[in-house]
Amino acid sequence: MQQVFQYIRYGFWAITFFAFVYSCANMASPSGGEYDVAPPKIKRANPDFNALNSSKTVVEIEFDENIKIESPSEKVIITPPQQNMPVIKSVGRKAVVELNDELLPNTTYTIDFTDAIVDNNEANPLENFVYSFSTGDRLDTLAVSGKVLTADNLEPVSGTYVGIHSNLNDTAFTHVPFERISRTDSRGNFTVRGMAPGSYKIYALNDLNRDYKYDNPQEAVAFLDSIIIPSTMPATRQDTIFKDSVTIDTIKTVAYTRFLPDKLLLRSFLSDFQRQYLQKHERPEENKMVLYFAAPTAPPSFELLQPVVEDDHWYVAEKSAKNDTLTLWITDSLLYKRDSLLMRVDYTRTDSLNKNFIDTDTLKFNIRRARPKSEKRKKKEDEEEPIRFLNIQHNIQSTFEIYNPIRFEFEQPVIQFDSSRVHLSQEVDSVFSPISFQLNSDSLNPRKYILRHKWAPGGKYKLTVDSATVFSHYGLWNNTLDETFSIKTLEQYGNLFFLISGLPEGKTAYVELLDKSDKPFRKVRVKNNEAHFWDLNPGQVYARLFIDDNEDGIWTTGSFEKKRHPEPVYYNPKMYEIRAYTDHEESWNLLEKEVAEQKPLEITKNKPKEKKRNQNVERQQQQQQQQQQRGASSGTNSSTSSMRQQSLNR
Repeated sequence: MQQVFQYIRYGFWAITFFAFVYSCANMASPSGGEYDVAPPKIKRANPDFNALNSSKTVVEIEFDENIKIESPSEKVIITPPQQNMPVIKSVGRKAVVELNDELLPNTTYTIDFTDAIVDNNEANPLENFVYSFSTGDRLDTLAVSGKVLTADNLEPVSGTYVGIHSNLNDTAFTHVPFERISRTDSRGNFTVRGMAPGSYKIYALNDLNRDYKYDNPQEAVAFLDSIIIPSTMPATRQDTIFKDSVTIDTIKTVAYTRFLPDKLLLRSFLSDFQRQYLQKHERPEENKMVLYFAAPTAPPSFELLQPVVEDDHWYVAEKSAKNDTLTLWITDSLLYKRDSLLMRVDYTRTDSLNKNFIDTDTLKFNIRRARPKSEKRKKKEDEEEPIRFLNIQHNIQSTFEIYNPIRFEFEQPVIQFDSSRVHLSQEVDSVFSPISFQLNSDSLNPRKYILRHKWAPGGKYKLTVDSATVFSHYGLWNNTLDETFSIKTLEQYGNLFFLISGLPEGKTAYVELLDKSDKPFRKVRVKNNEAHFWDLNPGQVYARLFIDDNEDGIWTTGSFEKKRHPEPVYYNPKMYEIRAYTDHEESWNLLEKEVAEQKPLEITKNKPKEKKRNQNVERQQQQQQQQQQRGASSGTNSSTSSMRQQSLNR
């Protein structure tokens, strides 16, 4: 018996040894089987798909596995639009939709789940899943599709409603909810489904109050003047079947029904209406009062009530570039020494009906003065107070751009700026000689001045502003300003010329150059179908063009009330690498690509979302890499063992 136990013990240790050796030879982790990448499969629905004469307000759709519904309030589109929020939920293998509105007679209902339904484990989406039923004896199946872009920069608009009206009167858009709706995806694409034969008008609406009509001028909208008539036509497409992630198995020609129109372009815009009101007022310094408005506004009128003044010479007004901020510099010392000022202000305000009227407010401007700090040491009798000079900011740099003027900004409004004590000179034969220039004040800001001169490429200049040339209203004067700078040479710049085709006849147009963030930094008017940009710094640039219908030199938005579309915008689909001392001549056909495809992806902010990656393919690639690594490691181990054996033999 003891001998039998000994054999069993030897056998156990032998099995353990061989198991250990085998595990050392196979270092890869167990695969665990392939990932589930298949979306849920539909089994049945109640009411049935495309059911007629249905009266049920609860829809149940069953799948072959447990499911989830991701972001149902954002992704699931029910049309006709529902005034009362429906209940959309998942229960095990079922998607359940409870409609809380009374069903309309003889109407096709469409529930577009987009990609909201995913399986419970791997979140594989069921793409483009649409369910329909009808409360009448006919199912409407027509559809129209297209894209919504922001009018000024052609950005795809995601999550905005697109709706239709069979009532062709424009007042339907502002007074009646949409008949059928869709919502744009991350690429700005939309499809309005379940349409009956007929004529329609189509609109896009960023519906802030979810009433499916345009009743708020702060909602972005888009509209077409033309009437759309949905139709179908037979068509074919090429479907590619892959053996794996890169190898094509077969290419099949598949027949399908094409719904038209399918390339509608809606350009979304905000109207130039902005709600006007006084946001706040403050007195940040004793000699400075500031009024902040919510939008650009007409200049307000005002009057000091306490104390009363006989004229308006007690202040200097400064406006912001957008005319939404008004700064009053108090120049009368008797006024700014007071702790409290009372002022009546008449300004434009918007009421609840979006109508502007003149409102009157009485505003109190207080200043909280800091307590004087105790002196840490007594001043010596002969010690003088340091002079506080008027601060000057400027844009002069040691190397200056050839197209830049010199800009000055003082910390306080100035009484005078004597140009005779401003000296600009240019170096000629190692000697600086005086030259002429223009010095102008800014029309909005009394603290800003601009000095202009036509700079010589590669020239060296010196600017001197004598001390006590500029005096502020508060007794400060400037210290001497002495700056020497050089202008860039032409060899440091590149030039870009566009020869443009496809322009509407007789239209004024402008081309803007854009940086990598899609921000414009240069603009020129198109003349004789050409746009010339001189003296560009080397780097990457993009371009867009807008048609200036009202010839005001800037892009103008649209107005649905006035039936005015936003001014058309076109993007150049290319990126241009500007090189120094090089002329770049480029042809630009505005109509070579459709507008929806023109904007380069590199400067598109709302980029399309990436689809879920195939985890099975990734796993195969990882296993191949592990096998290659094991093979390399095995070869190294074999070589090492051979070397050791040869060493022992020697």
